[in-house]
Amino acid sequence: MYPHERSLVKRLKSRPFALLGVNSDPKDHLKQVMKKENMTWRSWWDGGTTDGPIAARWNVSGWPTTYVLDHKGTIRYKHVREKAMDDAVDALLDELEREQSGGKQPKN
Repeated sequence: MYPHERSLVKRLKSRPFALLGVNSDPKDHLKQVMKKENMTWRSWWDGGTTDGPIAARWNVSGWPTTYVLDHKGTIRYKHVREKAMDDAVDALLDELEREQSGGKQPKN
């Protein structure tokens, strides 16, 4: 998933978008992967187990798990990858931009 995530971050660099990662791999392995995959987005280490505190709080039962949140922090999509992830993120960004432009229009 790293190449796709990297392309998503690059494509959306000028838009209100953030990719965040959580990883349960052993810390030494994670550091190697982050360097090898050129991960430029923030990623947290979850204790080296699949039942770490972040995974427990977000009800993660398997890896990888993906959640796409809107600008209010609400989970809007789960388990989307590749094109489905792009479509989900694009839809939420379009929704946000419509909401913002609607708020800036003069009142009659």
